[in-house]
Amino acid sequence: MQFLANENFPLPSVRYLRKSGYDIAAIIEDSPGIEDTEVLARAVHEQRVILTFDRDYGELIYRLKLSSPAGVIYFRYQPRSPQEPAEQLLIISTTEGLHFEGKFTVVERKQIRQRPLP
Repeated sequence: MQFLANENFPLPSVRYLRKSGYDIAAIIEDSPGIEDTEVLARAVHEQRVILTFDRDYGELIYRLKLSSPAGVIYFRYQPRSPQEPAEQLLIISTTEGLHFEGKFTVVERKQIRQRPLP
């Protein structure tokens, strides 16, 4: 699985995930300041799962009906440390029956919800 970290996804988490063997591109490194629609288009083109703290992707995909990426993981909390999102992703990625591709996943501290992408 390949990931695309939105600009608001902490760079220390990006580095942590890379060290753990994940293929992850980061907007903050190669195209800071681009619009969410451009991030979405890139994720669709590269078949990546978006990692974000921005709820706007739900609106872009479900309400405006823009193309869906491989998946979206929306972290809906304020991280306690820059590494926390990566640590949590590593934990939940081992959860049996939980798949991120084809899903809009909302990750909170105490629960995870998923909805199929259109």
